[in-house]
Amino acid sequence: MTDILNALVVLANFVLIPATAYGAQLALGALGVTLIYGILRFSNFAHGDTMAFGAMVTILGTWGLQSAGITGGPLPTALIALPLGIAATVLLLLATDRFVYRFHRAAGSPPTMFVIVSLGVTFVMNAIVRFIIGVDDQRFADGERFVIRAREFREMTGLDEGLAIKTTQVLTLVVAAICVAALFWFLQKTRTGKSMRAYSDNEDLALLSGINPERVVRVTWLIVAVLATVAGVLYGLDKSFKPFTYFQLLLPIFAAAIVGGLGNPVGAILGGFVIAFAEVTITYPLKKVLGYLMPESLEPDGLVQLLSTDYKFAVSFVILIVVLLIKPTGLMKGQTA
Repeated sequence: MTDILNALVVLANFVLIPATAYGAQLALGALGVTLIYGILRFSNFAHGDTMAFGAMVTILGTWGLQSAGITGGPLPTALIALPLGIAATVLLLLATDRFVYRFHRAAGSPPTMFVIVSLGVTFVMNAIVRFIIGVDDQRFADGERFVIRAREFREMTGLDEGLAIKTTQVLTLVVAAICVAALFWFLQKTRTGKSMRAYSDNEDLALLSGINPERVVRVTWLIVAVLATVAGVLYGLDKSFKPFTYFQLLLPIFAAAIVGGLGNPVGAILGGFVIAFAEVTITYPLKKVLGYLMPESLEPDGLVQLLSTDYKFAVSFVILIVVLLIKPTGLMKGQTA
């Protein structure tokens, strides 16, 4: 029985808890992508670098607060600087829409043109972030590192393996839950949210009903800025901040949105956790877990790892292709990808 508990602790330490936190981060990113696709009718390839921009401004604000002697105590100081990052990202996205996307909306450009334009915006945002903060890893998490420490867990339970839960992992789940609850309340209960849903379902009918399309667009970008910044900051706190990493995150984020059902917010959340658990589980070496569960004579010599962590994003790509071939509308029947 003890061996089974040790195996479960190892699995929780390296698969269940990290995948849950990572899934929440992907879910927030996928929600931004699915809102843009559902309401503005195009795939926004600049979303990963939008996350990077918001996180960068938050990091700069965090450094400024820390140099002034202001901290968050046991919580990361980045939480105090987060509103600054959100405000800067809102301004950036509204300016991008005003000077880039609005022209193509007025001209009636096809969705493929918006995709190409968003790729150009991606490169510009990426260049801005790299120019300002550099290309190296930036660690900006402070405060208490752990909610539960491995040594304390071992002393408390008497098990050989210790369970460690990072503050950033708990914070990710709490903040993500608040953001998702607030978003669904806004979309379901407020007049503006209902207008956005109506515009997404039938644009022509919404216009005939007197809904202001430009207001819907502005509010959509505002919500996307909040989701992108929060997702970028939470990912950076949990791991580290590196501009190119956020560009790479675009693949699992899009995979999450498509797997769940592009244009479906509930599907985006579900897809985020599906992709996260698939990536972490397939790339985790199971040798230690199997060592506890199997007889000593049958213990594996190798790592028992299906894929190296270097190929983590390949898992997202394979799942994406399979879903597009078998069920293009996704698990929650979104719009055809």
